[in-house]
Amino acid sequence: MDKGRFAVPAGVTPWATALGVAALMLGTGLSGPHPSGGLGVLGSVLLVAGGLALAAYRRAPLGVLAVTGVCAVGCLAAGFDALAVSYLVAVYGAVRAGHRKITLVVSVALVAVLHLTALVFHMGGVGEALAQARHTLELAWLIAAFAAGEAVRQAERRADEAERTREETARRRADEERLRIARELHDSLTHQISVVKVQSEVAVHVARRRGEPVPEALLAIQEAGREASRELRATLEALRDDDTAPPHGLDHIPGLVERFRGTGLETTLTITGQPHPVPAAVSRTAYRIVQESLTNVARHAAATSASVLVGYRPDALAVRVDDDGKATVQSPPTPGHGLLGMRERVAALGGRLCTEPRQTGGFTVQAELPTNGAS
Repeated sequence: MDKGRFAVPAGVTPWATALGVAALMLGTGLSGPHPSGGLGVLGSVLLVAGGLALAAYRRAPLGVLAVTGVCAVGCLAAGFDALAVSYLVAVYGAVRAGHRKITLVVSVALVAVLHLTALVFHMGGVGEALAQARHTLELAWLIAAFAAGEAVRQAERRADEAERTREETARRRADEERLRIARELHDSLTHQISVVKVQSEVAVHVARRRGEPVPEALLAIQEAGREASRELRATLEALRDDDTAPPHGLDHIPGLVERFRGTGLETTLTITGQPHPVPAAVSRTAYRIVQESLTNVARHAAATSASVLVGYRPDALAVRVDDDGKATVQSPPTPGHGLLGMRERVAALGGRLCTEPRQTGGFTVQAELPTNGAS
């Protein structure tokens, strides 16, 4: 359940306000001059209805403004002499929601209608009728409600801007730190790894040209150098990804699958369900899951084929990558940083991730990403 400030459930506050105002208006109306009989019942119902309408002032502020205004006019016509507290609260809610101009127009019109109603339905003199209309909607209270709504709206706007500023500052600092780390890695490791890689390849090439057996240790160094170079290049690309280019998402998965087909891995893509827009964070995570899974298949699984499934559901996006590699239930692969990163991305969205060997051989990665509320 969503909660507001002071750990009060957000849905409780409007109803508490509505019930309180309804009780206040009914008590005030019945304690002052009021008619009896049918008009008394009608006026009491309108007093209560105007107060209870405030339960929806956050969801439909303009609708509540109209309802409470009509109730105020009806109560005055019925002969009740009570301040239209419900309308004042509705003015506060509408202005807070940003409807300043229309609230001002409606309030001016209501003041005129109340005076006209008092003149038509009140049996006393003109001065007494106009005084009753002014008592139903005091201009001072109306101005105060308008000012309070505007003050709260401005305060909330400033708080939102301050929050966005903090987030942008934190994001900028994180980007700067990421780029600094990328530069440090590039300066400290790239040259040394390149030297090791080149020297090992030269040594292997020379040994083979001379017809000499190549030591297993030298071959291992050569392969380790190549792997380290690829891993470092991928790491630097990830660190330097500062979101200046459009982020990869679901639309890029077909191209990703096509690139892996070009490496000799027989890769298929299946899309089920009715495609529909999903939050950007879900789209990016789905792409990263497919990318990391296919990368692992190409590098470590010794597989000949892989299948990618993207399933659209009403409230979730399902992603599945299967391969026919060497993994078995008896000898599952050791989880690496790629699988750990996938798990962290999925957990951040409140989703589920399953990574395990298949009964028929090979490995499967299955993710379910909720789409209701993620961004």
